[in-house]
Amino acid sequence: MNRIYFITLIFLIMITFQSFGQQDAQYTQYMYNTMSINPAYAGSRDVISIAGIYRNQWVGIEGAPVTQTFTVHTPVGASNKVGLGFSLINDKIGPTQETYFDIDFSYTINTSEDAQLAFGVKGGGHLLDVNFKRLNEYTTSDLLLDTNIDNKFSPNVGFGIYFHKENFYLGASVPNVLETRHFDESSNDNRASSYVAEERLNYYVIGGYVFQMNQSLKLKPSVLLKAVQGSPIQLDLSANLLLYEKLTFGLAYRLDAALSAQIGFNISDKMMIGFAYDWETTALGNTEFNSGSYEFFLRYEFFKTNRVLSPRFF
Repeated sequence: MNRIYFITLIFLIMITFQSFGQQDAQYTQYMYNTMSINPAYAGSRDVISIAGIYRNQWVGIEGAPVTQTFTVHTPVGASNKVGLGFSLINDKIGPTQETYFDIDFSYTINTSEDAQLAFGVKGGGHLLDVNFKRLNEYTTSDLLLDTNIDNKFSPNVGFGIYFHKENFYLGASVPNVLETRHFDESSNDNRASSYVAEERLNYYVIGGYVFQMNQSLKLKPSVLLKAVQGSPIQLDLSANLLLYEKLTFGLAYRLDAALSAQIGFNISDKMMIGFAYDWETTALGNTEFNSGSYEFFLRYEFFKTNRVLSPRFF
């Protein structure tokens, strides 16, 4: 094991040995949404890549999460060592709506003839809206519910690393290192600070491999580990088959949460669409009001360089 592999492994172990769980929006098609959680991914596809995901979770339950994600990233310069990107996430759940917007920067070094290691940082902001009037109030004496939170701005800084070869990738990231508290001082008569929401650190580890089964079939297993303080660790496991480098289909499992089916299609070498559906394996899935969760994915890429690019599966 060379020094690069050793440093990467130690970094991942330091992250994963902490007991954390979920706060940020979750995705079943996370393997196509890497840049929104890891800035080191920016520019890694060697083209201008534009992608969007729409997720509707727990359909039929009022106030359930609805998430829209948009990302665009590209390499910069002749060497393709620098990557730039922009991500926009809108996440709505119950009376709250959160909007994240970030600029991503990455720098890549070659660790061998066919392997690269990228380091990334992101900076941006976060807007929080909370409409307490959407809640079912059982008392009118709670002063906290008198004043909504409108476009409460919080700065955002994150970082990540991303290692990849032609058939393998591994990354770790903390998209937001600032644990911002959202205050409502007017709710206290003594003017002491109180808060109704707090941004916690979310830790991510993502990885995958592409196995060549035969000339027309590839197997693409992948994993996402997500952790945040105060909740159980979230583990997503996926296995997809790629047929003739056109049709992708497979299953995914979110530990103690959901079983998912995924399908994707490369319309051309520039455009890909995808769909995923989740069945809840918790008690929530047994209710008549929950019709599962679904995601739509679309990616378009253009302005390819004149040099020959290796096929990219992640």
